[in-house]
Amino acid sequence: MTTLHDRPGSRDDTYDVLGIGFGPSNLALAIALHEHDAGAPAGERLRAAFLERQPRFGWHRGMLIDDATMQVSFLKDLVTMRDPTSDFSFLCFLREQGRLADFLNQKTLFPLRIEFHDYFAWAAARLGHLVEYSAEVVSVLPVLEDGEVRAFDVATRDPATPGALTVRRTRALCVATGLEPHLPPGITPSERVWHTSELLPRVEQLARSGGPVRRAVVLGAGQSAAEAVDYLHRSFPEAEICSVFAKYGYTPADDSPFANRIFDPEAVDVYYGAPSAVKQSLHDYHRSTNYSVVDMDLIESLSRTMYREKVQGRQRLRMLNVSRLREVAPAADGVRVSVEFLPTGEEAELDSDLLVYATGYQPRGLGENLGEIAKVCLRDEEDALLVGRDHRVGTAAHVHADVYLQGGTEHSHGLTSTLLSTTAVRAGEILGSLLARRAAAQAVPADGPTQR
Repeated sequence: MTTLHDRPGSRDDTYDVLGIGFGPSNLALAIALHEHDAGAPAGERLRAAFLERQPRFGWHRGMLIDDATMQVSFLKDLVTMRDPTSDFSFLCFLREQGRLADFLNQKTLFPLRIEFHDYFAWAAARLGHLVEYSAEVVSVLPVLEDGEVRAFDVATRDPATPGALTVRRTRALCVATGLEPHLPPGITPSERVWHTSELLPRVEQLARSGGPVRRAVVLGAGQSAAEAVDYLHRSFPEAEICSVFAKYGYTPADDSPFANRIFDPEAVDVYYGAPSAVKQSLHDYHRSTNYSVVDMDLIESLSRTMYREKVQGRQRLRMLNVSRLREVAPAADGVRVSVEFLPTGEEAELDSDLLVYATGYQPRGLGENLGEIAKVCLRDEEDALLVGRDHRVGTAAHVHADVYLQGGTEHSHGLTSTLLSTTAVRAGEILGSLLARRAAAQAVPADGPTQR
């Protein structure tokens, strides 16, 4: 593979694919490309590169709690579901780290989250020649030839030198910019109000400053909320931790064998081909596998903690259930929140040192990543992007360069769109599409029609 840092003076300096973002999804694609090219003749290799705005590889760093485990099997790593023989697997990582036997002795499918992050970083380091870090994409412009869009020009800048732009040309884009933290409308983050994505660095900052934390309020009912409640409770042993949510109690995640089949690669085929009403039903039926749910072990641990504190006569962990935040206002040393108990409408005022929103994430809009290119992407009657089974976005007839999406396709490909479960398989599907598209383009005579 011709790489990002190895640019010979060839006649065609255009990339076959540029990846925007270098999280697990595009990392899996980079591995698939690397492995394909390792065994392919020179003329069949793809020129690829990946652009990442972070200065180094990082995946949900703010929630890498030391004892938190993955919610997905280690076998759903970057490669195994696509190619169990790949040496980029989690098991190969463990072998290289000298921990394979130790891990097997734990008798678990679910590694520590910090360990899986180390695995991702290990794989990313092996492909460092394919990625440019501190490369923020600022524009994507069409390259016109006789009124046809044959390629895209992607401009990036290094935040350290914002005045200097680097432009790369590509025949295809693969957008995998992940999710961004979601805050309710009107909420402005501050030193005392933040999203769970910032949990660890914010807690560390407070610990260094020595500022007292007497009370913290966490809004949300999902896994991140419960983990934040537990972590804050342990981190500030003198503080009262209040968990606010509209449910009566945390809902256990449905990880039963039959329900988990919704994450199988075959389930993507079923979902993709189903009518809209059936897709909505499947989404509604199986939300409890992923959204606003908590691992049963953590629910039971928090319940035991509450009971133990009642027995001891000092209750620091409080569950303000069937409730919502009515008002949030800054106070002298923190934030004042008004909590409404929904059955009666009764409100209670809480002076808190911290307010943590565990209100989930949302996909970044395509326009934020592609600018005016988003205008030539086709949409359905519900204004959702038209995305092919191969994860390629439908575009206007005059656009012959390709845009692939990794994430943001829940409406077309199902619940796995933003999850790790089918990451390896999806990378293989995109690689297959890239190769098929190039072969089709090369088969068309120079003065013949371009196949779409």
